[in-house]
This record gives sequence, C-alpha cells and structure tokens, in this order.
Amino acid sequence: MANYPDLRLYIGGAWREADGQPVINPADESVLATVPHASRTDLDDALASAEQGFKVWSRTSPAKRAEIILKAVGLMRERVESMAIAMTLEQGKPIGQSRLEILRGCEIIEWDAQEGRRVYGRIIPSEPGMRHSVLRQPIGVVAAFSPWNFPMSSPARKVGGALSAGCSIILKASEETPAGAVQLVQAFDDAGLPPGVLNLVFGRPSDISEHLIPQPSVRLVTFTGSVPVGKHLSAMAGAHMKPAIMELGGHAPAIMCDDIDPVSSAAASAVAKSRNAGQVCVSPTRFFVEDAIYHEFADAFAAKAATIKVGHGLDPDNQMGPLANDRRLAAMETLVADAKAKGARVTAGGERIGNRGYFFPLTVLADVPDDARAMREEPFGPLALLSRVRNVDEAIEKANSVPYGLAAYAFTNSARNVDRLADGVEAGNLSINHFVASIAETPFGGVKDSGFGREGGIEGLQCYTVVKNVSHLTA
Repeated sequence: MANYPDLRLYIGGAWREADGQPVINPADESVLATVPHASRTDLDDALASAEQGFKVWSRTSPAKRAEIILKAVGLMRERVESMAIAMTLEQGKPIGQSRLEILRGCEIIEWDAQEGRRVYGRIIPSEPGMRHSVLRQPIGVVAAFSPWNFPMSSPARKVGGALSAGCSIILKASEETPAGAVQLVQAFDDAGLPPGVLNLVFGRPSDISEHLIPQPSVRLVTFTGSVPVGKHLSAMAGAHMKPAIMELGGHAPAIMCDDIDPVSSAAASAVAKSRNAGQVCVSPTRFFVEDAIYHEFADAFAAKAATIKVGHGLDPDNQMGPLANDRRLAAMETLVADAKAKGARVTAGGERIGNRGYFFPLTVLADVPDDARAMREEPFGPLALLSRVRNVDEAIEKANSVPYGLAAYAFTNSARNVDRLADGVEAGNLSINHFVASIAETPFGGVKDSGFGREGGIEGLQCYTVVKNVSHLTA
C-alpha cells in the first residue's frame, strides 16, 4: 500500500528483511503488509551492534547527542502526515489523534534531548585534601518493549530517554502496529545516528525477551504493557540483577464531586473516554459520582456518548475509530454482558457496529455493581462505568480498591477536596479538573501492580543512568 511503509528490521545501522506475520487494518480487516520476525542471529547481531554503539554514543558529548536527536525530530515533524496515515491504517485511531500522537512523541524526545545536557552530578563538601564527587553515567545497553496502542509515542519515550542519557537501545516494537517505530528509526538513520546506537526488532515477544534480558550486555529493561507480562519480565530481569522500568496497566478512577457542573464535566469525560477508543492505560474508566449530581451526570454522559461518531479513522469527521484487534472486540462484548447480568444499565452503545472491522461504540454503563468484572479488570476499551457514592471518602476508598495505581482523575472546586484527593488516592499520576495524565516535563508511572520506575521528566531520564561516587584523596 502506497501510504504504508516497508517493514524491516534495523540492526547495526542497516535495514534487514525477514519473513514474518501479516499486519491487519482494523477498519476493514485487510492485510497491510508483513512485519519481519528477527531470528536468533538477528538478535545476536543487534546485541553486538548495541554494545559497539554504546561505546561510541556514551563518549559523544551531550551537546552533539542533542544535535543529532533534534535533527531526527525535525525530520519527523516534516513527515507527520505520512506517519499519521500509516498509524491510522494499522491502529485505527482517527487521523487527527494520529497527528497529535506523533507531535507529542516529538515533544517528548525534544525535551529529553535538551535535558540530557543537564544530567548533572554534584560535589560533596569534605575535609581538606579529600574530594567526593557524584557522577551520573549512562547505564548501558537498554532492551525496550513497546505496545500496540501508541505506535510512535510509546517507542519515543524509550528511545528519547535512552539516547538522551547516552545509552544504546534495542527496541522491540509491536508486531501489530509496527509502522510508527519503523518511521521513527528511519528519521534517526537519516539524521546520522551512529550505527548500533538504535536497533529495531520484531518477533515473538517471549522469544525476544527470553533471549535479550539474560544477556550480560543488557543493563536495563523497559516495558510498557499488561500487568501479567510486566510481572514476568520483572522477574526475569530481577533474576539477572537488571533494573527495570515497568509502565503497566491501569484502571483509572474519575471522582466527580458534587460541587462541579455535572453536564460540562460529563461531556469532557465522554470525549476523554473515547480517545483511542479507550485503549489507553490512563483512560478514565470507573466514574465515582456523588449522589447529588449522579443522575444529571449520568444522563449527560450518555447523551454526549451517543454523539461520538465512530468510523474509519481516515475520515476526518469520525471521532473514534475501530478497536485495534478482534481480541478487544470480544473482550468488550464479554464485559458488557457480565455487567448487564449483574444489574448494570446500558445507557449508550453496548453492541458491535456492523460485521466488518472491529467497531464498537462508546458504551456507558450506569449503576455498575462492585462485583462486575469490568470494575475489577482493566477493560482497555470504550467502556465507561458509572457508580454512585455518598461522599468523597467513599469515592477514594472505591478508587483504591483495585490493585492498579497508574492514573486517576477528579473534578472539584473545593480546595479541601483537592487536599483529601492528593493525599488519599493511590496513583502515580493524579489530574484534577482535566484529563491529561502527563506531559514531557513530568514523570509518568504507576504504583502497586501498575509498575515502578518513571518515564518522562528528569526522574525518567535518571532511570537510564547509574550513580557513581568518586572519592579522591589529594593530599
């Protein structure tokens, strides 16, 4: 397809072809291309290349590193339209959201590149004749695993952090949505990144992780994805004494206090829930609404959800595309049926749209009981679960009742409520009166089963470094 790139592996500064699996367009179930699978030889070559790339890149000045990284970002900005079309074809999201994702990925890498020039150490005061200095140095070769739901911005977080800190990286991107990573790597290749600093592989995830993580040259594992896989990779990394950054699943609560305008808040909630068809680890899902505004909020939410136009992502009039794969479609149908059986009311959506393509509408379930599966399991789709609560304290208790703790949201005009929410909600990211979980400058990550380590901000960049203390007796 003319608007879809050639898919290849990138190892040691060169592109490689290989056999693989089909990439499916979720809007019409057609085959877009074949994504190559790396062999054991390809992985060994990527390891050797990354080792050599690290020797070069870690000794390159931060200013020169930033120059090359920013040149790559400039190329991506020039190519945003072609990149966005490819992303919509393979992942399904509306073309406008694809453009925004690419630009957001560019902003993340730009911030990391500039902050990479400021990874400072420090001098510790001591007695005469003794000097204690603390250095932050790049950790080494990074094995990075990115998911299918954000094909460019998720790889961008890992590549931007690793390269800006002076590391080399082997990126294992999603086989279902590979174009974003291929186009990102192409920009770095065109910008003159030294061979081996950035390597891209695809393949059977377990085969790649089980081969890469135990290798002595791999010094850090970073993964974005599901909790079960994250726990498995964490255990594997721990067995080999490798630090890890784990950005895992979430089940974000949204607490609606009774001092807000329920209609405007519900409309904003529906738009946020529809983003990327709800296939976002920080998507607001469990809406805990105080009694006084519950009915008005629920009615306004359902009314707004019914206006969200669902269709092919390349049509600019559509506000929500298909789900990314047939697994998500089946999951939505199962979770809705379970919630209905336990007493929830479907007030918008609830059934698949058509029989070709993985289209499912924004679905609002009201009066959802605590024992519904969707209240305990991350739906990862366009399901909004509405529940009534007596007060903010009950809302916080229910918000914290699941093992997840990635993102949370709350709407209130009370300073007292803000303090209670900030202190009480168990989440790595709490957004109040808006639905933006993170930006390039801020750290992003979870607590409890939602992972550990951070991406973004100086805290994220520091995860790609090691601390060395140097004590020097001068006299």
